[in-house]
Amino acid sequence: MVRVPVAVRQALAAVRRFPRTPGNSPTRRPRPTLELVAQPHPWTRAIGLIAVVLVGAWLGLLIVGNVRTPVGPMNTTMTLRPSLTGGTKINVSPLGALTLDSHHAPVRLDVNVDQLDPDRSQALVDHPERISGLQDEVTHDVRHGTLDLALRSGVAVVSGATALGLAVYRRPRRALAAGGLALTLLAASGASAYATWNPESVLEPKFSGLLSSAPSLVGNARSIVTEFNVYQQELARLVTNVTKLYDVTSTLPAYQPDPSTIRVLHVSDIHLNPASWKIIGSLVQQYKVNVIVDSGDTMDHGTAAENGFLDPIADLGAPYVWVRGNHDSLVTQRYLEDIKNVHVLDDGRARTIAGLRFAGIGDPQFTPDRSTTPGASASQEWAGARLAAALRAQRTAGTPVDIAVAHEPSAARRTDGEVPLVLAGHLHHEEMEVMKNGTRLRIEGSTGGSGLRAVEGKYPDPIQASILYVDRATHRLQAWDEIELGGLGLTTAEVSRHLPEENLPGARTTPPTPSGTPSTTGSTSPSGTPSRTPGQVAR
Repeated sequence: MVRVPVAVRQALAAVRRFPRTPGNSPTRRPRPTLELVAQPHPWTRAIGLIAVVLVGAWLGLLIVGNVRTPVGPMNTTMTLRPSLTGGTKINVSPLGALTLDSHHAPVRLDVNVDQLDPDRSQALVDHPERISGLQDEVTHDVRHGTLDLALRSGVAVVSGATALGLAVYRRPRRALAAGGLALTLLAASGASAYATWNPESVLEPKFSGLLSSAPSLVGNARSIVTEFNVYQQELARLVTNVTKLYDVTSTLPAYQPDPSTIRVLHVSDIHLNPASWKIIGSLVQQYKVNVIVDSGDTMDHGTAAENGFLDPIADLGAPYVWVRGNHDSLVTQRYLEDIKNVHVLDDGRARTIAGLRFAGIGDPQFTPDRSTTPGASASQEWAGARLAAALRAQRTAGTPVDIAVAHEPSAARRTDGEVPLVLAGHLHHEEMEVMKNGTRLRIEGSTGGSGLRAVEGKYPDPIQASILYVDRATHRLQAWDEIELGGLGLTTAEVSRHLPEENLPGARTTPPTPSGTPSTTGSTSPSGTPSRTPGQVAR
């Protein structure tokens, strides 16, 4: 309908009121014609309404259509987004995303993992029994969050479409029609998602970002735990069989450990590899180990969440002597102090364990991210000097230490001349040398195969440990066996026995005596001729 201006209406009224007589009849003129605006086609109006509904609904979801909800120990944000394919996208910033083919509908569920809630995470650490009910808790949280999201999304869609319809048409009836249509479309999308919901989609996720390499690293999620347990058991069985074979076939060198010999198992740099505990347990039983010495880096990040990894130490069947590495925190150290058979060495204080006197010092650096801390070299020198001073005081008091332990070789070297034997780790490979003042330095490889770092290089790092035979009367090293297993995914094993120079057949030299002055031997390299018995299983 076209509105006629007021002036025009008044002029027309005046003409109607003028007397129509022959004398005064006005000159006839054509009446003005009013043009009518053409109405749009019904299809055009329908398409326009749908466009308004879709844009308004999308704007509503974008502005207010999200829900912040806890899922287990995580804080998440759930959002519905328009989509042609549907499904669920889980964003784990900054690692990447997982896409699940969970449903087919014109809406996609986006779940952003914002952060771990410290209180709920700590509760799981303090009460591990709650983990068994975590799946039910997560299911309940997701269901509750989804219902909240559905209600909020409905309000957001209707409000957005209605507001945009009112702005475009300026008619309440058209705006309400847009809101109703938006709600109908959302309900139809929800029904389609419910009808096509696929709970098995979680077993076949698609990875993007840094997570794209995850399938090649962890394999099939349904079998990885079972397969890794088999791998651990096979490694333990392999090392047992190879050491038995060595005992039967070895004839050289001539040294045969006396039953009364003190047997020390030296391990280091386990780096959270759970397979290490089965290997250590097998070696303890096979060699009748009297004491285990761990020269640090048992953990990877030193967090309280990792402490449960240490619980198998209580069942290894031998005292466990431990010093802190640069990946072990004071939280780790305090947890170990509460395990019944663990002896934590720090500050150079000596302890008598299995007939031997041990002293050690923890690593002064805590660098779980493998960063280089300024002044690290100076702090290691300081730690080594402090340990050497404690050893010197013990020797002066007539209670000398038999074995010193430090994580960093640079700290261990400061003890030269103060103790017969010092053990270290950190380098992830084995070394043995007699330093210029007579102290023998033994550096152990990684008994954990460098943990997750095993996959960083071209070949996985081997798993290494050693058995030290110490004379019970003199407390001197008589021989040592180096044990090496193939790294992650490999099943190879090798055992080799080594003797100090003074214990070789026909040797005339006397063992060097640490005295704080240069010894007459002056040896600076490993001594002894190894006897090897390799074992290998191909797969």
